[in-house]
Amino acid sequence: MGVVVTDAEVTLADVLSLRLAIDEPLEDGTELVLRHRTTGVERDVLLGSPGARAREATLAVSLAPLELSTGRWDAYLRRDGKRSRLRSVDPGFSLDHLDAYALCRRTLAYRSYRTRNGFLALKISDAEPVAEVRSIWFREGRFEVMGLLAFTGLEDDDSRHEAVMTLERRQTGAHLKSTATVQGVRFHAAVSLVDVLAADPDGSGTWEPALHVDGVPATLRLGARLDDVDGKRRRLHYPSARVDGVLIKPCYTADDELRIEVGG
Repeated sequence: MGVVVTDAEVTLADVLSLRLAIDEPLEDGTELVLRHRTTGVERDVLLGSPGARAREATLAVSLAPLELSTGRWDAYLRRDGKRSRLRSVDPGFSLDHLDAYALCRRTLAYRSYRTRNGFLALKISDAEPVAEVRSIWFREGRFEVMGLLAFTGLEDDDSRHEAVMTLERRQTGAHLKSTATVQGVRFHAAVSLVDVLAADPDGSGTWEPALHVDGVPATLRLGARLDDVDGKRRRLHYPSARVDGVLIKPCYTADDELRIEVGG
């Protein structure tokens, strides 16, 4: 069965939309099978014969009714009990699309992508409201961060919202806050590095930033998940700063949450 995905996208309505290059029309009884990579749980959808032309077909599969759990799901085609991985030439990444997808309030986020070996897969994750980091820098003695409010349901317009960025050191209970700017779903926050050191002058350690926005009941953790970079703690390295000889640098956790490390 010669089938290759040439275009794959999860729409704003959580529908998996596929365009296929095929040698011949898919036969009745052909199924799309999604298999959870960790648990082996499978979900299948009967496709039938979706295309009138022998060289191309389009499919649309609503994902919510399949009750897919979080994790990664590999895609297969199955016919007469035989199945094969579904090849893909579409990298499945568009930052603009991910931004638009994240504007809606959701409980699960679905994303299609191409594996390193060239097969179609889905990544499903919890979609709690977060402050998605896009830019980080040190300048004029401050730590500054900009980004996008994801899965909050706020409108991407010119409306301004009162906001505060907090930093917390769980080890000592030290706490710091500064005013942040939120316009629509775009945010900018900054904090003085001198204030960071003064808030806990005797210890080196890790600070956890968060954003509190009027109209959003949840505390928004700062992180970076709406991209195609896995393992940011190992792969992303930002410039550091020194204040009174103390090293300060941003980094990510294994769960892609932003942290500020002081000293060490």
